Amino acid sequence: MQRLAGRIVLLWGWRRALVAFLAGMFAVLGQAPYDFPAACFISFPILVWLLDGTTGDATVSRIGRLKPAFAVGWWFGFGYFLGGLWWIGTALLVEAESFAWALPFAMIGIPLLLAFFYGLAAAIARAMWGSGIGRIAALAAGFAIAEWLRGFLFTGFPWNAIGYSAMPVPMLMQSVSVIGMDGINALAVFVFALPALLVDKSGRRLGAALFVLLLISHAGFGYYRLTKPVAEASEYLQVRIVQPNVDLSEKWDKEVRDRIFASLIELSARPPAQGQARPQLIIWPETAVPFLFTDRPDALTTLGEVLQEGQLLVAGIVREEAASGPGTRTRYYNSVVAIDDKGEIVDAVDKVHLVPFGEYIPFADLFASIGIEQLVAGPMNFDAGNQRRDISLPDGVKASPFICYEVIFPGLVAADSASADIMINVTNDAWFGNTPGPYQHFRQAQLRAVETGRPLLRAANTGISGVVGQSGIVVDGLAIGTQGIIDSRIPIYLAETITERQRRINGIILVMLLVIGAFVVNVRQSLRTN
Repeated sequence: MQRLAGRIVLLWGWRRALVAFLAGMFAVLGQAPYDFPAACFISFPILVWLLDGTTGDATVSRIGRLKPAFAVGWWFGFGYFLGGLWWIGTALLVEAESFAWALPFAMIGIPLLLAFFYGLAAAIARAMWGSGIGRIAALAAGFAIAEWLRGFLFTGFPWNAIGYSAMPVPMLMQSVSVIGMDGINALAVFVFALPALLVDKSGRRLGAALFVLLLISHAGFGYYRLTKPVAEASEYLQVRIVQPNVDLSEKWDKEVRDRIFASLIELSARPPAQGQARPQLIIWPETAVPFLFTDRPDALTTLGEVLQEGQLLVAGIVREEAASGPGTRTRYYNSVVAIDDKGEIVDAVDKVHLVPFGEYIPFADLFASIGIEQLVAGPMNFDAGNQRRDISLPDGVKASPFICYEVIFPGLVAADSASADIMINVTNDAWFGNTPGPYQHFRQAQLRAVETGRPLLRAANTGISGVVGQSGIVVDGLAIGTQGIIDSRIPIYLAETITERQRRINGIILVMLLVIGAFVVNVRQSLRTN
């Protein structure tokens, strides 16, 4: 291994870039649906050795000397995001005749841009670089900072954060309830990179000890939390999740709208599954209703006839807000509505965090001037809602709704679900077919249940719908490409967990300890040299 490390350190030019690219792409195997974290124990040591070789030109400025490290991190990131996000382009093939031209931007352009975050991570790490375990701490801190920035800059896109690779099963998910994604991202990179010390005679024993200690602590805490007795729930909510499996090429076709709506009605009205009671709450996916209720008020009448006494339907719709006067325009919102057994809309919550280029166009006037109005097939561009609020369910239960990829933002979910008993996630991952995308989306939603200590009810147009318990265990689910329902009895109680603010503080403390550790090792090394 020492010979291999030496050869990687000495790589130069395109060979160094290629190895970094391949290491990043290999690291994707740690993410869903592959769930092979061992890949990261190969990729990150390679990244460490590549950064060992990026000494930089001593005649240029300190920042200039970081350029080779930035380049290595960028190539690593490009491979990682290309391998993990290529499936985004499949959304453009739903109406290929209109949107296929944008395929290179979606499949290659997005990874090219996201790679800058990992370039920054490598540059930050190289600025604190030294020898031994100090450089491992520097790399972990650099990636933690970069992942934090990726969560909010340019509206944020924290998809496939490195930390998810360390949490493939519920037993390995529990640590996130204490240190949040910031801390998990830092610890994951630290542990993944520790095998690089196997070639360092001075740091080998310490690295091995920390490797074993952290892995045992991570798994041991998960085992303790999953086996710890929990209080019996004081009440339960009977829920039905509907997965209609609608073909997106037909969804907005006027000729088949009635058929789609009838299918939703039929699934909702089916007798309860064996051993289950009549559902109190029925959930339809994102934009499940294939028309505007303002155009079809008869649909609400139909729902009032189908819903039995005491039942509530939470459905994804497109909500229209008509122009109020001269100079105004009709606005459309990606929303969820609550409809009671009288067929009346009793509550509505609009999507707050929209998908750039999918649900709205940034710098719309500029793009419109060159004829670009939308990059994903759909009925219209959306406006963002002002704020999220809880929806009142039967028996006084409160639910916090999250539409599509809003659920991937840990801080947003934790803050907006603070007063809720359960979380609801409606989505339409049919845009991406049977690719890694829907599995990655479901995994990130699953982790929100662990962080907040609240059950998550997820309704997707076609996979992956599911019921996720407070500890991240999937109680029931429906696969991609299937039509069906999930009937489940949901216990209403909050699992013991700390606040989002405390998780964030714990994560920051952990990152600061890594930064301090890197500097302490560098100082000790300098003193020994002098």
